[in-house]
Amino acid sequence: MKSTLLKSLCAVSVAAISQTALASCDDIKAAAEAGGGLEAVANTVVSGNQGTTNHNAANGGGFGLEMWVTAVDEKGVVCQVVNTARAKDENKTIGANIGNKSWLGSRVISAQKANTANAFSLDGFSISTANLYGLVQEGGSLYGLQHSNPVDTATAYKGADKTGSAAKFGTAKDPLKGKAMGGVNVFGGGLALYKSVTVGETTSIVKVGAIGVSGDTSCTDHAVAWRIRTALGLNKVPAGFNDLDGTNTSNLGDEMVIDTADHLANNWAQPTCFTPPAEPAQGADNLNGVIDNTN
Repeated sequence: MKSTLLKSLCAVSVAAISQTALASCDDIKAAAEAGGGLEAVANTVVSGNQGTTNHNAANGGGFGLEMWVTAVDEKGVVCQVVNTARAKDENKTIGANIGNKSWLGSRVISAQKANTANAFSLDGFSISTANLYGLVQEGGSLYGLQHSNPVDTATAYKGADKTGSAAKFGTAKDPLKGKAMGGVNVFGGGLALYKSVTVGETTSIVKVGAIGVSGDTSCTDHAVAWRIRTALGLNKVPAGFNDLDGTNTSNLGDEMVIDTADHLANNWAQPTCFTPPAEPAQGADNLNGVIDNTN
C-alpha cells in the first residue's frame, strides 16, 4: 500500500515537473496562436518589409529577403523553427530545396541567436545578441565569448544528409525541434521573450525563452525580431544595458542598439548595415514594432 502510494506521488511529481518544464514553449505557442501560429506571424512581419518600395529604413531595411525564425524555451531547447519562404509556398513544392529560397546557413544561425539571447538574459535583465557585438571585439570585456558554448553540430545538421529529411527544415518536424543545439551568436536578431505573471497582488516579469531571426542583414534581423516579439506580446522587457547609464530616459526600449557609426570594443551597440532601420525621434510611439515601449 505504502509502495503504491509512493509510486503515485512520484508520478504526480514527475508530471508536475514536466508541465513546468514545458511551460515556456506553451507560452510561446499560445502567444503565436492569436496570429495564426509562429510561421504566420513571422511571414506577416517579414512580408511587410518586402518589395522594392518596402525594404527601406521606414520598415526593416536590408534586402527584403525571406527569413528563418527559431524559438527556444528558457532551457535553450528548440520549440519551433519556421521559414517565411515555406509560409508563402501554398502548393508545398519547395521541399528540400528550401535553401534556394532563403539562406540555408541562417537556419542554424537563427537557432544560435535564440540560444544566445536566452542564455545571457535573466528575468530582470535582457541582453540581445546585438548588444554583444562590441563587447566581444578585440579589447572588449567579453572578447572570446563568441567561441564559448559551441554548436552541437550533430544536432544542427541532423537530417541534412538524408534523402527527404531536409524537406522537414522549417516545418513542425524540423530535426532541431525538442533539441538543445547551443551556440553563441553576436550580431542582431536574437531577443529574449518576456511575459507578466501576477500572483495575488504581485506582478513579476518572467523570461519564457527567446527568438532568433536570420536571413537578411543583421540590422534587419534585429528589427524583424523586434516586430515579431511585439506581435507575440512577449515584449515585457524588464531592463537592459541602456538602463545602466541612464540613457534610456525616453522609454524607447533597452535593446534598440543599431548605431549611426561603426564602433569597436566595449560598446553594446552594433554598426549600421545596408539600409538600416531608422530609429524614431525622441518620444516616438513605435516604429512598426522595432522599438518596444514596454520597459
